[in-house]
This record gives sequence, C-alpha cells and structure tokens, in this order.
Amino acid sequence: MEQGMKTETNKEGALSVAVVILNWNGRDLLREFLPSVLKYSKGANIYVADNASTDDSVSIIRDEFPKVKIIQNKINGGFAKGYNDALKHLKEDIFILLNSDVEVTENWLEPILDIFHTEPDTAAVQPKLLDYKNRNHFEYAGAAGGFIDMLGYPYCRGRIFASLEEDHGQYNDDTYIFWASGACLAIRNSAFYEAGGLDEIYFAHQEEIDLCWRLHNLGYRVKYTGGSRVYHLGGATLNSMNPRKTFFNFRNSLFSLLKNTPGAAAFLLIFLRMILDALAAIKFIAAGKFAHFYAILQAHLSFYRHITILLEKRKNLPKKKDYYTQKSIVFSYFISGKRKFSDL
Repeated sequence: MEQGMKTETNKEGALSVAVVILNWNGRDLLREFLPSVLKYSKGANIYVADNASTDDSVSIIRDEFPKVKIIQNKINGGFAKGYNDALKHLKEDIFILLNSDVEVTENWLEPILDIFHTEPDTAAVQPKLLDYKNRNHFEYAGAAGGFIDMLGYPYCRGRIFASLEEDHGQYNDDTYIFWASGACLAIRNSAFYEAGGLDEIYFAHQEEIDLCWRLHNLGYRVKYTGGSRVYHLGGATLNSMNPRKTFFNFRNSLFSLLKNTPGAAAFLLIFLRMILDALAAIKFIAAGKFAHFYAILQAHLSFYRHITILLEKRKNLPKKKDYYTQKSIVFSYFISGKRKFSDL
C-alpha cells in the first residue's frame, strides 16, 4: 500500500482498526498488559511492532499470544521511527498507537470509533488516561487531553506539571483538545500520512504534540472522549527522574516551537523559553540534581545543532495560527498557584 493512500471501509461501513503496540525489550510488560488488549479489542487487529529487541519478546509473543501479529523493525529507532516503520505495512482505516504498559478496559474502542464515524474532520482521538498504580487518579502522560501554552509547555486536563487530579467524573465528557497522548493515540490512517507521520528527529517524547499541531494546521480536529478508559503504568521506557527524559522534553519542545509557531514572533517565544529553561537548570543545581542541569544544557546544544534542519521543516509546513489558550502555564502554576485545569 502506498503511504497516505486512503483505505476503504468494509461493506457494512465499519472502520477497520489496527492496535499497534511498540515494544523494545518489554517481555514482562507484554505478559502483563497484552491479555487485556486481546480480551477487550474485539474486531481489531492486534500488532506488536518490535524495535529490534535483544530479549525474548518476539518468541514470547509467538508462543504465548499466537493471535498477535508481529512486525519486526530492523533497528531501535525510537518511538517515531518505530511507528513509522511499522505502520507503513498496515492498511487499516484507524491506527491506535498503544504503549506496551497500558491496560485497556471493556468497550474501550466503541466511543473512539463512534467519533470517527460521526466526525469526518476529527483525525485523532484520546481516551481517558488513568494511573495504573493509583487507579482513581489521572496519569501524567495525557490525563484527560492535552494543551500547550504560548511557550510550548504541555499540560493536560487533570494534570499540570507534577500535579495530578483525582478522577471523580469531572472529565467524563467528550471535548476537543490540542494534543492526544502517544500512550494511546487513535488516528485515521489517511490523516496520519497527510500530516507526514511522526517526525523522526524527535526520537522520543512530545512527537505526538508535533503531529497533532500539524493535523490542526491541515484543518483537522483532535478530540478526547471520557467514555473510553485505559490505565497507563507510565515510566516504562524513561521515568520522570531520568535525565534522558529531561533532555528530550526540553529539546523537543523547542523543536515544536520552531517548526510550528507562526510568524516572526516564534523566535521571540523561543528566546523567552530559553530564559525559563535556564531558570529550570538553576533550580536543578540548587536541588543537587546536576545530571538534569546537564541534560538541559545538552538539550539546548542539540537544538542549535538541528536549527538548519528545523528551519527547512518550518518552511515546508503549513502554519495558520496559534492554538494555545494559556499565555504561560508556568506563571499560572508556580506564581498564581493554580493546580487544577478548572482553576485556569
């Protein structure tokens, strides 16, 4: 199948679905979380895209989960390349990118597919993302749908920085959001390729924000549905205390700002963002977290090294308008003390 080619629904008009789990040395996660995906994903094709694992993940899938289809990537190219390499083999109408550490629940697919059936301009959908270990709280990676402020800082309904809300039904609605979490991202096949797929320059973290930004610029919508619920373990690849995650988050946020922010104001915003990054680095030094300070320094150096490539990408991408609703989530959170999305 040619990339970007629109697929056809079957005779009954049902959308075909591929649930695609990216795996790298995740044998224990597969054993723990694949059973729920197989049990509750009726009608979907289940794939594990293996990113050149060195453990026995692939043999475990073959022996213990024979209904799961295996795609073997030649290298570990990270989240973006891993999915790009895997999805090019598939022809289903809807791709669901699902982390290997996500437990799905009964009827989790129906609300997502209902939106795709009734809203042709909605390209991507995210379910409610709850914490696998603390099940009555939202999970960091996407909670109840994501947004960004004008400086590119991501935040969510149900999660602002490290403050996670308890779920008591406040986000049981369906609503439009800016970005859908890559932990469980449902996206139309045709829109994925029209937007250019995931940008492999990111390697890992925040690439779904960039993809959703491009979807918006193409005129699509992104939506959250509280009618679908999944539980995310989180930190299975890199936990929040890992300096490598600090590196990717700081660097990739700058990538997205330079690529996607419209107008000459983008460069002023990046300058302001760098000042705030410097303050964050100083805070890490004060806390004795020198590895995280070094990670921010390396993030900025990597950003400078990629500027030529990013400017070329910026030139070739459609840029329509800003999509932020908060000028500074940093000010709202750290200065004004607003800890919940409803307080913003």
